[in-house]
Amino acid sequence: MKLTEICEFLDEYLNIKGYQDVSNNGLQVEGREEIEKIAFAVDACMESFRAAKANGADMLVVHHGMIWGGIDYVKGMVRKRVEYLLRNGISLYAAHLPLDAHREVGNNVMILKKIGAEAQEEFGEYKGVKIGYSAEFPSPKSVMEIAERFDRSLILPFGKDKVRRVAAVSGRGCFAITEAIEEGIELLITGEPEHEAYHIAKEGGLNIIFLGHYESERFGVEALRDVVAERLGIETVFIYVPTNL
Repeated sequence: MKLTEICEFLDEYLNIKGYQDVSNNGLQVEGREEIEKIAFAVDACMESFRAAKANGADMLVVHHGMIWGGIDYVKGMVRKRVEYLLRNGISLYAAHLPLDAHREVGNNVMILKKIGAEAQEEFGEYKGVKIGYSAEFPSPKSVMEIAERFDRSLILPFGKDKVRRVAAVSGRGCFAITEAIEEGIELLITGEPEHEAYHIAKEGGLNIIFLGHYESERFGVEALRDVVAERLGIETVFIYVPTNL
């Protein structure tokens, strides 16, 4: 399949142009024209690049791309990364906020699905756009039981033991804590913990589950991989490169 066809599908499906983002979303590095296999990963890094090559991929789709606002200099680490991709003909495509907020395969929709909740309302305003979602269980669920749905988590148990109203904002989502408290959310699920979150959540009576930045943002990448494989009929692979952060 042509690289241009794949990019056109991704651009439209993810509404790439619909977000003001620090990431240069879309095709960041152009490799070979014909694509037979696409790799998916959370981060654009040499470990992911090497794994993509080892898996025979012609293209790598990531959540955290390599270009954020532009490239100032092509030297050092940037030169090595760009050189590796071009030398091996691997295209790099990035989707940051568009993959957080997507209604079907977004990180936050998929986090809620993981705990048996259906995304209902948009939540978590970031740069004028809500990138997360909230949901409500038909009956209360234990915070500890919800946390067990994930491989690893850090819990701030400052609210009710059982909750109905939950929200998910993947990655660095502590900016949404105040919004959660104001909107009566009883459990916020996010990625990366921040020191300031502790007392705000405690005083606001809010439960928080931190999954880790990486783990909270693999859900959308894996879901997007499934969609691409099904709709484009192309071979895909997910590359797991955890940071434990």
